[in-house]
Amino acid sequence: MQTKIVKIDDVKKQDAELQQAGEILRRGGLVAFPTETVYGLGANGLDGEACAGIYAAKGRPSDNPLILHAAGRDMVDSIAAEVPELAEQLMAAFCPGPITLILRRSRLVPDRITGGLDTVGVRIPENDIARAMIRAAGVPVAAPSANLSGRPSPTTAQATARDMDGRIPLILDGGPCRFGVESTIVDCTGERAVILRPGAVTREMLEELLGKGQVGLDPALVGAKTVPKAPGMKYTHYAPKAPMTLIEGEPSRMGQAFACEIQRLRAEGRRVGIVASREVLQELGGLIPAELAADYGHQGDLPAIAANLYEALRSFDDKPADVLLGEGTVGTGLGLAIMNRLHKASGFRTIHA
Repeated sequence: MQTKIVKIDDVKKQDAELQQAGEILRRGGLVAFPTETVYGLGANGLDGEACAGIYAAKGRPSDNPLILHAAGRDMVDSIAAEVPELAEQLMAAFCPGPITLILRRSRLVPDRITGGLDTVGVRIPENDIARAMIRAAGVPVAAPSANLSGRPSPTTAQATARDMDGRIPLILDGGPCRFGVESTIVDCTGERAVILRPGAVTREMLEELLGKGQVGLDPALVGAKTVPKAPGMKYTHYAPKAPMTLIEGEPSRMGQAFACEIQRLRAEGRRVGIVASREVLQELGGLIPAELAADYGHQGDLPAIAANLYEALRSFDDKPADVLLGEGTVGTGLGLAIMNRLHKASGFRTIHA
């Protein structure tokens, strides 16, 4: 299969290209498209066989649920059996935006995309191209991230093509994604909101809206084994090709911790790559050659780290490192989402500085 990449600069002037994407989706095909979080791999969310194509293209386990993307609030009512007041509050405050709500599914939603659950994840993306494509398709679009299963999510069309070239007919290129980490997933089926996956809509933002004590964290976020209610909860995710160990601790101690671990690994004959802050890379100086170092931004600049993280991990695909060391950050605000992805990428292998 030949994969075509179409650059979208103006959704109004390029309606023909978006209609073509909508037609592919209606016919049961797959289209990769930009969102404000990461690039998604879309299929007709009401067509179980079309959604099976997503699992095949990604090599994704079939019990890992998919998220349904809606063009607007009216489309949500066709997906959800009910929209409780909690979900209404969150949609009014954060939609369109980087948040996914877990709701009771309607009978129109195929079993194949829910992982056997009676709930479904619903999201209204902020990205204009994504919403225009969904409107052109006329159906909600099921879409996980547009990468091979377990790999770092793509935040550019070029990164998407590295995994999906030859597997799908069309990639819509909308440029780099704004946030760089997947949407916050919030379970709205209980009395209070429960975060299943952290993202750019932070716990603090949710508590400001709903009140202290009204936002919980799912036990799976700290490594407990549970039935996956949403994408990213059961399997290893976001992993670079070389195994990575995460170094956590005080920023002032990071440089020394990295230097000690680099020397230890080199004594074992390993070729070490580094994914770290600008400050740590500067402190290490010439200890690591430039081609084996990926700068994810300044320490504490959480939006920059989130936006750069996946590309930093992917940058080692073609580099001769056989082991990676990654730098952790704070675990609050957007840092909770960053650390969630880093823990998943490293398989929870950590060193404390």
